[in-house]
Amino acid sequence: MKIDIFEVCAGSVQDCINAELGGADRVELNSALYLGGLTPSLAMLKLVKEKTSLKVICMNRPRAAGFCYDDVEIETMFKDAEILLENGADGISFGFLNPDATINITHTKKMVELIHRYRKKAVFHRAFDCVSDPYVAIQQLIDCGVDRILTSGLQPTALQGCELLNNLQFKFGERVEILAGSGINVDNIETLRERTGIHQFHGSCKIWKKDPTTTLGNISYAYHEKDDYDCVSTEIVRQIVQLLKR
Repeated sequence: MKIDIFEVCAGSVQDCINAELGGADRVELNSALYLGGLTPSLAMLKLVKEKTSLKVICMNRPRAAGFCYDDVEIETMFKDAEILLENGADGISFGFLNPDATINITHTKKMVELIHRYRKKAVFHRAFDCVSDPYVAIQQLIDCGVDRILTSGLQPTALQGCELLNNLQFKFGERVEILAGSGINVDNIETLRERTGIHQFHGSCKIWKKDPTTTLGNISYAYHEKDDYDCVSTEIVRQIVQLLKR
């Protein structure tokens, strides 16, 4: 019987602490979650490894928008991956696409080889959800040696992508780990598990906190509602984990 795993999408050291308190198995560590998640700092990784016992997958994404990178961005990604792996990352989450949204096999294979030299996990993130043919793409990623794929089934949320997620798990689940993510919450986690056959889930478990210095006078640094920012809720993590474990 396969064990269910819950990974929390974390944007800070405190997020990771909250995730562990809630019973999460693993975190994906990011900066700038409001941009979809960018590469975290080395200090963040080191503190998470000091303050928690969680497995830490580090996002490797040098900028916002898509996943077709120029030479300098690619060089940065490989340098970041090396530094993060040398300092305790348990895996790297990345994605390389060509301009036509097909998998960039050359860079993907090279990144997998780097990660595997450190005996860590190579995770292809939701760049996968941009491809036009998921069956061709997943076979290419398997051939490149990718260990895990984070996907919503090419839909805005995993619940909407249930049918494809189920098909991918059924056809390829013995050769690559499928990690379902996007829009996962207390209300749908059991339905997702039942309808997809997947045993790994990725969620943000987000709540909002106020910072009264966000908007003052004519100056505003808000990116959501006035004066707030997102963070991981220990209680939401706990509720999801309890549903998965029962």
